Amino acid sequence: MITRSFDLPPGHYDVTVRLGGGSAVFAQARRLMVAPCPEAGTHGFTVNVRHPEGQQNAFHGHGRHGLHLAFTGSFSELEVAPAAGHVRLFLAGDSTVTDQEHAPFTGWGQRLTRHFGRGVSVVNHSGSGESAASFLAKPELWAAMEPQVRPGDVVLVQFGHNDKRTTARSFRASLTEIVRNVQDRGATPVLVTPMVRRGLGPAGLHVNEAGADLPAVMRELAERLIDLTRLSRELVEELGPDASQDLYLTREEADDTHTSDYGATVFADLVAAELRSLDLMATPHWKVSPCD
Repeated sequence: MITRSFDLPPGHYDVTVRLGGGSAVFAQARRLMVAPCPEAGTHGFTVNVRHPEGQQNAFHGHGRHGLHLAFTGSFSELEVAPAAGHVRLFLAGDSTVTDQEHAPFTGWGQRLTRHFGRGVSVVNHSGSGESAASFLAKPELWAAMEPQVRPGDVVLVQFGHNDKRTTARSFRASLTEIVRNVQDRGATPVLVTPMVRRGLGPAGLHVNEAGADLPAVMRELAERLIDLTRLSRELVEELGPDASQDLYLTREEADDTHTSDYGATVFADLVAAELRSLDLMATPHWKVSPCD
């Protein structure tokens, strides 16, 4: 890959670049901003720059300062400018959502970015090991995200993977607080039920050790919902036990929870389709195809 770095403070930046055919662009901690397209063309997108660069609980350290871009092929006419008039799409979640610094681990939040052109800045405040309660309690998570949220923003909230021992009542209370806080900032919360683990037993469907059906709690609470549990279950069942391994790190890490690059892309596509159907962000911000 060819890389370019810019010594810029935390913020949001519009990038315009002309790419050669077959080139892709990644930003920061492996966020896919432009997927490979057969033909050359000019592309624009908006990047959130923050510190820590990747996971907001600094699971792998704080990373580098500034804006970092990586290109898989040829590029020219690269321009960077402070963003203005953009919508912020915040992600609050766990390791299956977060900006994973090291392959093969990839969160679906790292691949959601490819669905937006200039005007939407995806701010991923997720972190490995986090639950709904710990997200609220840790100052580097909700307390760091909350001042950034403004009217017109959208906040996707996915928890459940690490809420293994919480009761349904406690889980509901934590989610209710997150939702209320987001609404108090004038933004729109969207609850995202957690993607299934590949083994579709009770734990795989997020019925936890306390007997709480966590996706069911989210469905009952949500005014706006993306039911990723249902969508991912249907996909895993359709693919079957062998082909569904490609979605996860089953072969590489004996891991049926975390997704491969391919799986993160597939699940991000499911989230994007459902989010678009909610009509919370103006159509011009969405890419009709990866080559837009």
